[in-house]
Amino acid sequence: MTEDPREAAERYRLEKWQREHGLPPAAAAPPAAQRSATAADRAAFVETAIQQAIRRGEFDDLPGAGKPLEGLGDRHDPDWWIRRKIEAEQLRGLGPPALMLRVEHAELESRLDDLSREADVREYLDDFNRRVIEARRQLLGGPPVVTPTRDVDAEVAAWLERGESRRRAEAQTRAAVEAAAPRRRFRRRRR
Repeated sequence: MTEDPREAAERYRLEKWQREHGLPPAAAAPPAAQRSATAADRAAFVETAIQQAIRRGEFDDLPGAGKPLEGLGDRHDPDWWIRRKIEAEQLRGLGPPALMLRVEHAELESRLDDLSREADVREYLDDFNRRVIEARRQLLGGPPVVTPTRDVDAEVAAWLERGESRRRAEAQTRAAVEAAAPRRRFRRRRR
């Protein structure tokens, strides 16, 4: 039978106090103190400690006091606490596959735009589609996988178009900067 370390420490203190004051071990302890605390006793102790802390003002001026809880009432999401923890800790690569694929799906265009070769884009999209299909096949519990697969050819075409429009915008910006900059004329010095 394992014993609660807090109870053992308190029993040790009580016995030490009894020895110091010359009392027999059973005389100082009332029968209620000899029995172990029940769940109701512990709950009453905790509630008393909370009420005393409130009276002392230890809960005053806490961050967020008097403000509504964020995300309350938007919609029912059983995995709200997972999402909030991932966002607060800015964790990447952790969580159920369904949530990770949703995040990756939302950021897919920016991830593709970071790639420089068409072969890399196709490889990334093939890998993404494979992971979505694999996550749908597994019955591990957690949120359902609702992330759609992507059409590789359509995404490559969109990637090429975004790259072309980005290059055109950069060229226009460069031309505008060059046109606005004053031209300096250099003269050769004669010796």
